[in-house]
Amino acid sequence: MNKYMDSFMKAFPYEGLTYDDVTLVTQYADFLPDDTSLETNLTSRTKMKIPFISAAMDTVTEAPMAIAMALAGGIGVIHKNLEEDEQAREVAKVKNYLNGLIPAPVCFHENDDISFLRSEKKRMGLKFNGFPVLDRNDKLVGMITSSDMRFAPMEAKKLKDVMQPAPITASPSTSLKKAYDLMRAAKVGKLPLVDKSGRVVGLYSFTDVQRLVENQNPTYNCDDKHRLRVSASVSGGKGDLSRLEKLAEAGVDVVVVDSAHGHSKGIMEMTKYIVKHFPKIDVIAGNIATGEAALALAKCGAHAVKVGIGPGSICTTRVVCGVGIPQLTAVYNAAKALRGTGVAVIADGGIKLSGDVPKALAAGADSVMLGSVLAGTEESPGEKIYSNGRQYVVYRGMGSMAALKNGKGSRARYFQDNESDDDLVPQGIEGMVPYSGHVKSIMTQFCGGLRASLGYCGAKSVKELQQRGKFYRVTAAGQREARPHDITITKEAPNYRT
Repeated sequence: MNKYMDSFMKAFPYEGLTYDDVTLVTQYADFLPDDTSLETNLTSRTKMKIPFISAAMDTVTEAPMAIAMALAGGIGVIHKNLEEDEQAREVAKVKNYLNGLIPAPVCFHENDDISFLRSEKKRMGLKFNGFPVLDRNDKLVGMITSSDMRFAPMEAKKLKDVMQPAPITASPSTSLKKAYDLMRAAKVGKLPLVDKSGRVVGLYSFTDVQRLVENQNPTYNCDDKHRLRVSASVSGGKGDLSRLEKLAEAGVDVVVVDSAHGHSKGIMEMTKYIVKHFPKIDVIAGNIATGEAALALAKCGAHAVKVGIGPGSICTTRVVCGVGIPQLTAVYNAAKALRGTGVAVIADGGIKLSGDVPKALAAGADSVMLGSVLAGTEESPGEKIYSNGRQYVVYRGMGSMAALKNGKGSRARYFQDNESDDDLVPQGIEGMVPYSGHVKSIMTQFCGGLRASLGYCGAKSVKELQQRGKFYRVTAAGQREARPHDITITKEAPNYRT
């Protein structure tokens, strides 16, 4: 509990504050910014190394963005404007990126033609070699490698003619380190995991295992099988039950039950359904803007709530509908209501610069969701264009007319599933943002800014900032003073653009 923050916010009982309305107060520190920890709670059950999530938007997050975010220590949410199978494939791409353990390896049968294996590799776009070979009862009888294929006799036609019989195997419980030691000792590139009946239940690849064991990167956000963590969004109601099943099969770690109005019957029922039928998957529900809504979703079993109605740079909900609460106040209200529950708070929208992040965290958020900040990166799916000699990336709101027309997920999010194109009422706009390079460089700047802020505030962690953070209200003059002024900027900094 932060008594100072409670006292500060009580001074504005009917006034909504956002990030530009406040500034953090400097406090004594006996450490350097590099000594701080950015680890935080993604949900009540899962932590991540940095408090950053990429938004579930069709111009922000697909597999490349989610991979980059997980490698940086955060997580990405695959958007739902994709067809069910396509969204599940994007999730699978992230889960299989590191391949510490391949839980469902591609297998062939001993009587398959060599040409069939080659054609299947091409059809599935597989770049690797080394496949388990099974008999007619689906039991392991051999391995086929690139060398076996390359040096196969001219007369060989079937895989059983060239495969290596009686391959070295291990039990399903074999750890990554144990697999590494076994493969090094036996000098094999693939290690099938076989159950008592002789069936393949997993596969280790030496190249991937070696990378994970010898070059362990503490920043990666990985599950207990050394696979990158990934999230995906679904809608409320029964329409997305099939989508949910496919995401679960693909290995999704976290599902975001996503709506423009999360304090609604459909979102609450879907949250309850996932918690009951998919207990291993974490659930984030939203979007909301009040403490009452946060408690309602928590009672439905949500492991985290997503706060933000209208703060995004491409969102017009507040001007079209006249609803919403400025983001700092909304985050504080949700966090205050959830104290003691363990349910995490995600601040979604309104982040323009890295200095907005510690303000959101001090107000009670455990992490922030980024849209426009990441939309301009190389890894975003937005179209890259040139305008006036400068490169930009197309960025649009999920409530924009284009998103509503092109995606069922957007229509469901804004409760317009059954509307014709002529009757759609958008709550977002389309635009473009400057091209900003790779996600890694953006995360370097945002993490660096956050570490510096923790140092200024005398807090060594996100949790300490939540407990010790102090705000001052900023006047319009103070806002002007905080920005570069009385100068013509000739060269922009990587973390500040006009």
